[in-house]
Amino acid sequence: MRIGELSRLTATPVDTIRHYEREGLLAPPPRTEAGYRVYGPADAERLHFIRRCRSLDMNLAEVRALLALDAESGCGEAAALLDEHIGHVAARIAALQELQTELLALRARCKGDEPACAILESLAEPGAELPLKSHVGHSH
Repeated sequence: MRIGELSRLTATPVDTIRHYEREGLLAPPPRTEAGYRVYGPADAERLHFIRRCRSLDMNLAEVRALLALDAESGCGEAAALLDEHIGHVAARIAALQELQTELLALRARCKGDEPACAILESLAEPGAELPLKSHVGHSH
């Protein structure tokens, strides 16, 4: 099958498939005389595996490590990698809970009927604490 068919079959954008090839997650496929990429069922299975890992918010290094494991050799290494990833997720959850607490405290400053906005004043305070990390776009 060609890249468009693989894209439709796996609900993966063509650019993402090419990106995974550049990253070495998908092997470069053979090409036709006209230069079209040709994929087989094994490529679709591997792409599904990659997409499932990414849906679990694993980064490309983690996906690469899992792809390198042999299913026949047991799951000790996979479990260790997953434990590490769970730790990253737990840390992000804790950071988001801290962020929620801070936002709720900021929101509580506003009663809705004051002439000056306590939220905006609080955000503009020079001594206001700045977060060490942003939750926006954060990944381990």
